[in-house]
Amino acid sequence: MTQKFPIVQADPGVTRQVLSESPELMVVAFTFDKDGEGKLHSHPHVQSTYVESGRFAFTVDGVETEVGPGDSFVIPSRAVHGCRCLEDGRLIDTFTPRREDFL
Repeated sequence: MTQKFPIVQADPGVTRQVLSESPELMVVAFTFDKDGEGKLHSHPHVQSTYVESGRFAFTVDGVETEVGPGDSFVIPSRAVHGCRCLEDGRLIDTFTPRREDFL
């Protein structure tokens, strides 16, 4: 039922760890050093992001918003998005369906 997934380098200053997954849903933790960046990208998955700690400047379809601990939001399928880490922090993302490329 539970499985331990490795921590992997996602980008400079950013690590990723799958926390749980099924074909329909995946939960992933991203840990950022200050100034770490999640480069602009898009994917077919719907993504929900919860800010566990830190501060981030998120861009979704050209609109930038600053978020902090306790904030959460949904990124629609195929929306171009990315973030810059303003203070060391951790994001908890869920994807539906799961991100096969993260396995």
